[in-house]
Amino acid sequence: MTLVGFLVLLVVAAVVGAIAEAIVGWRAGAGWIGTIIIGLIGAWLGTAIVRIGPLIGGVYLISAILGSIILVFLLKLLVGRRTVA
Repeated sequence: MTLVGFLVLLVVAAVVGAIAEAIVGWRAGAGWIGTIIIGLIGAWLGTAIVRIGPLIGGVYLISAILGSIILVFLLKLLVGRRTVA
């Protein structure tokens, strides 16, 4: 993976993580770093389940969003309440 490909992956992960946090209505914490981690893990989880949507930066976009929503929802159940401001 090139540096540009890695940067595109991080941007896609940040956007996907932010979308998932907005849909669920809960922030994972740790700012953008936490959002990027949510996006990366969610993309991995979503791609493992199903591969749908456009491929951007090596990530299936719809799958990544669905996986991130599942991850944020599970974290919300485990950790507790922290609403989006």
